[in-house]
Amino acid sequence: MSESLLIDISKLGRKAYCFPVLDLPRGFEQALPEIPQELLRQKPARLPEVSELDVVRHFTRLSNQAYGVDNGSYPLGSCTMKYNPKLSEQIAKLEEFTSIHPLQDISTVQGCLSVMYNLLEDLSSITGMRWGSLQPCAGAHGEYTGLKMIRSYFLKRGDVDRNKVLVPVSAHGTNPASAVINGFEVVTVASDSEGLVDMDDLRSKLDSSVAALMLTNPNTLGLFEKNILQISSLVHEIGALLYYDGANLNAIMGMATPGDMGFDVIHLNLHKTFSTPHGGGGPGSGPVMVNEKLVPFLPKPDIELTDSGYVYNWELPDSIGKVSMFWGNFLVLVRAYVYILRMGSEGIRAASMHAVLNANYLKSRLKDSFEIPYAKGCMHEFVVSCDNLKKRYGITAQDIAKGLIDCGYHPPTMYFPSLVGEALMFEPTESESVETLDDFADTLIALLERAKADPAYLKGCPYTTPVGRLDEVKAVKEPNLHY
Repeated sequence: MSESLLIDISKLGRKAYCFPVLDLPRGFEQALPEIPQELLRQKPARLPEVSELDVVRHFTRLSNQAYGVDNGSYPLGSCTMKYNPKLSEQIAKLEEFTSIHPLQDISTVQGCLSVMYNLLEDLSSITGMRWGSLQPCAGAHGEYTGLKMIRSYFLKRGDVDRNKVLVPVSAHGTNPASAVINGFEVVTVASDSEGLVDMDDLRSKLDSSVAALMLTNPNTLGLFEKNILQISSLVHEIGALLYYDGANLNAIMGMATPGDMGFDVIHLNLHKTFSTPHGGGGPGSGPVMVNEKLVPFLPKPDIELTDSGYVYNWELPDSIGKVSMFWGNFLVLVRAYVYILRMGSEGIRAASMHAVLNANYLKSRLKDSFEIPYAKGCMHEFVVSCDNLKKRYGITAQDIAKGLIDCGYHPPTMYFPSLVGEALMFEPTESESVETLDDFADTLIALLERAKADPAYLKGCPYTTPVGRLDEVKAVKEPNLHY
């Protein structure tokens, strides 16, 4: 059932609040500065007048229509929609964390600084890097920060002609955007028949104009770059740097480190890998971690531990400066730190092992029903193609995804990466039990058979949602963003 807007159920005189009696002296408003005429409303704001019960029921109904990890499986490939333990949420709600202000005297926030400092130490260990910054507020923000440091690194050396960043064709869409916004030219690197970096194409594009290669490992096909040490050697031989997109770290944390692979800088997604619910625009956290080469260029201030406690170090002459208003999304950092402490090194390693196991198990359940272009053992995610379904039955990847909604499942990622036609990308994460994976696989296989027997049915899905199937192209081209 479609939910009405509060303005549509508004009744004159109803209200859900009761303000206290005004206790300011009579005539206080005369002491206030005069508001410029052009900023004054010409007519009263059109605000809903509803009762408290109307408000509670409205938002409760909306919340019941929302789908999240707490509702069921969320196999959104490349997004790592894992279960977020409630312990992290409970700790992050403590008044000692929620009632502070970033401009408090540093002597009054020593406990909070210890959380941030210790988190940086843990992330350095997990990634194999030297140190980092917690300021970036999202993965793409971390990419921007990392590439800004790379730009500063070469300018400091007087190497002003390095204006290219190599980006594999299977990269996340934010990679080329982050390179361009930092003034680099993006050069695409092809994939080979195995879905990995095409080594011959990479060699042909490595020269003294290249500043960095951006790489996700495992890549967006869920495949580990088996030539990573050779890639690292080739990149460093021409004086360039290697950037690690940490979006898929959940597959290798505790098992391997980007530092050992030869990466110089990495951004993490704490809101994916380390226990913060994400989606809908936030919250996020995208710390950057670097090796010795790039430590001087980290955002400032750094947090340092001295004999008298934690201090901010602003005396960093080569720093790229601040990249966030204050020190980052602090409560996301708290959640991540709690997660790491609760899991420990063995728990973090086990999470990655189960993420890889779950993905390979689900892939094995689907391999006889769906086309899997890169069918070798995957890491944490895999991609199927609905190309054959489209050719034989007219059924697209979107049709399968919409059908899953009626079956009570969140759809996987659609049409990404672009090198797989009619792609569906599945990432079950470590959270799901074998029973859940079996139910999901059985549902997908049954849906596929229904699609072959009655394609028209799938073309109309979903039937159980408030508004049915939307015209997504029209929504993008002609957005109606006002009421």
